[in-house]
Amino acid sequence: MKSPRVAGAPAPIAAFSYIAGMDAPASAPVSAYVPQRLARSLHLPLRGLSCHAWLWGDPAQADARTPPLVLMHGWMDVGASFQFVVDALARLEGERRCVIAADWRGFGGSTSGGADCFWFPDYLGDLDALLDALVPGQRVDLAGHSMGGNVVMSYAGVRPGRIRRLVNLEGFGMPSTTPDQAPDRLARWLDELKTPQPLRSYASLGEVAERLRKNNPRLSPDKALWLAGHWSEEREDGRRHILGDPAHKRVNPMLYRAEEVLASWRRIEAPVLWIEGDETDVARFWGDRYPRAEFEGRLAHVPGVERVVLKACGHMLHHDQPEALAEALLAFLRKE
Repeated sequence: MKSPRVAGAPAPIAAFSYIAGMDAPASAPVSAYVPQRLARSLHLPLRGLSCHAWLWGDPAQADARTPPLVLMHGWMDVGASFQFVVDALARLEGERRCVIAADWRGFGGSTSGGADCFWFPDYLGDLDALLDALVPGQRVDLAGHSMGGNVVMSYAGVRPGRIRRLVNLEGFGMPSTTPDQAPDRLARWLDELKTPQPLRSYASLGEVAERLRKNNPRLSPDKALWLAGHWSEEREDGRRHILGDPAHKRVNPMLYRAEEVLASWRRIEAPVLWIEGDETDVARFWGDRYPRAEFEGRLAHVPGVERVVLKACGHMLHHDQPEALAEALLAFLRKE
């Protein structure tokens, strides 16, 4: 996914390109989605890794009323996934707003450094470094989906002065753990370190698109085909490989301590908007290990949370209802 360097690019930014509509295979019945608002592709050296981000607009043109909007994706997703929402925002308000969508380490075009597993504190460190690199000294509007929603909630409590508005897109968190689970968790991790964690490859872009639509039938064929080109890459074997480090599949040896997470949530100062789909079923993710009532109890630690429920929508809000999501975002971001 790396792009050729453009002459005159500043030193911290190693490469530029543009998101463009991708050609569909000859056998495909539809053409790929064509983006309305083009983005620059940035590769930044952050914390010993190469961080990839998409940039729509110019951070230097942002102001206190319309700061940069930073969008952080979920597990096994990529920053380009927000293109549909960015286009919907552009249709509603033009292209003045600066929007940034980065790939978390080990996803999309960001490197992982050969990690055996991934730690939530590293996601916070990467986000902090990203903001310092692209919007130094500026407050931002910050939104995250799923895993990204969990990270931005913690970040907003740790760095409350950096956030003007905060949006959580179905970042429910995870089931609580107890100390007695640690030995078995560590043993499982040690066992998994000895086992390769491959990700399935695909014969064509069309097959990747079919996989995306199998995961989420609400994703339209044209969007799936376009997204497939950013969710995967063709390698020397001629097959398409998912742009995600297989190490993400390993169990995390660190326990999820809800009390520590809530300590950060209680320090959030920015207004918070919670957005979910009306067809999302939390039990599908965790069964009875993490009931909806427990999440509601956690969210109660954040005062004054606004809520929006999108109709005909599941967990992939930014794919299922990008126009409705854009409307909800703008209504919240424009409030005094």
